[in-house]
Amino acid sequence: MNNDELLAALGLDPARLRVGDLAVRSPIDGAEIARVATDDARGLDSKIARAAAAFAAWRTVPAPRRGELIRLFSETLRRNKAALGRLVTIENGKILQEGLGEVQEMIDICDFAVGLSRQLYGLTIASERPGHRMMETWHPLGPIGVISAFNFPVAVWSWNFAIAIVCGDPVVWKPSEKTPLTALACQALFERAVHEFGGAPDGLSSVAIGGGSLDAALAADRRLPLVSATGSVPMGRAVAQAVAARLGRALLELGGNNAMIIAPSADLDLAVRAILYAVVGTAGQRCTTLRRLIVHEDVRDALRRRLVAAYASIPIGSPLDPGTLVGPLIDARAFEAMAAALARARRDGGTVHGGERVAAARHPDAYYVRPAIVEMPAQTSIVADETFAPILYVLGYRTLDAAIGLQNAVPQGLASSIFTNDLREAETFLSAVGSDCGIANVNIGPSGAEIGGAFGGEKETGGGRESGSDSWKAYMRRATNTINYSRDLPLAQGIVFPAG
Repeated sequence: MNNDELLAALGLDPARLRVGDLAVRSPIDGAEIARVATDDARGLDSKIARAAAAFAAWRTVPAPRRGELIRLFSETLRRNKAALGRLVTIENGKILQEGLGEVQEMIDICDFAVGLSRQLYGLTIASERPGHRMMETWHPLGPIGVISAFNFPVAVWSWNFAIAIVCGDPVVWKPSEKTPLTALACQALFERAVHEFGGAPDGLSSVAIGGGSLDAALAADRRLPLVSATGSVPMGRAVAQAVAARLGRALLELGGNNAMIIAPSADLDLAVRAILYAVVGTAGQRCTTLRRLIVHEDVRDALRRRLVAAYASIPIGSPLDPGTLVGPLIDARAFEAMAAALARARRDGGTVHGGERVAAARHPDAYYVRPAIVEMPAQTSIVADETFAPILYVLGYRTLDAAIGLQNAVPQGLASSIFTNDLREAETFLSAVGSDCGIANVNIGPSGAEIGGAFGGEKETGGGRESGSDSWKAYMRRATNTINYSRDLPLAQGIVFPAG
């Protein structure tokens, strides 16, 4: 189907997507595929007001009933997985298998959230006072602001959205201005689920499209007790400071500069496959992309030769073609950042394999690149920076302590992994003296997280956790309750006031 048919199948009116003020271009060929209307301050204010009004009603709906709405949304996503996955690829540039996988991730978190809707448990706590019971209860927090990035235009929003809705919180979503169509499609699909559900309040979900001024407005708005933001470290700092100024909550998922340690005992066949996927998936534009390879000197040359050979055969081209492994970068700015990083690496003594632009004559307005391997003499400042592109810096080490030191000696702390068949090395890597990242894996790459685990990292990654485990607690408020069912009034800590 053509683009208009695709948009219509997802519930969007192609005619209305030709008259907006924001041009949407596909990174596949740089062509304009739509024009969408942006929101000004007044429009955003209206959407937040509607979300606040929806919260007053939605928080009184029993959580399992809220879960039913997400179940219906999950079924809608299943029916439209092929269309939405294709739109992700057209708008974002990731290969079609990844586009479909991103929608599957939405379905998975919806299923998780449906189960969670019957498991928003609190504790019963032993009281030191006779005739008393203590417990904790969890209540809906309020309308949530979600700021998402272009690289996962729908999945990361869904991590927040599905759980927020079952927790009783409406959501105002500000997607990347580079990928607004997928956001509008998700809104349209959710509205189908709302229609089938019946009785959901207006304003439970809304999309606000625009640039950084909307980020700032969301962060500053006191009606949003939580703002979840995914993106760059500078963006996260600005959001965090604005939210903190009003004593709100910020959930931040920011930069990653992820490393893999290759030990002498590693299965190199397994490692090469893991490295390839972790570096080139989404054209190196994942927050969990592998960016630093820390290899024991005993296996460094052998692994380098195998990687250079593997990289030479990577299929690069249209992400809609089934044989493609690497699609385009999102835009010219991303290519310029990659070229600048490789130039800095060369000045620092690095040897660069690959990294050049390809297919420029056929696609002058699109930015396809060959993934780069850069052999570095040391972990210089450019290695410690995150460049959102398929660049793999290769470093050597002699001792595990040195390797872990190199891995941890960067400002980011998202994902990490080690390939080893040595039990002591694996356990050391996972221990308190090992990886300082929020994600630490053994014999698997740093990317491709499952929704069942809490996702997030430390240091400049922001410290937030989304998706699985007990991440739901960020979207609720906790109350500690003490109930006195006796006829006495004993005080805690054994305090006795003198008789008055």
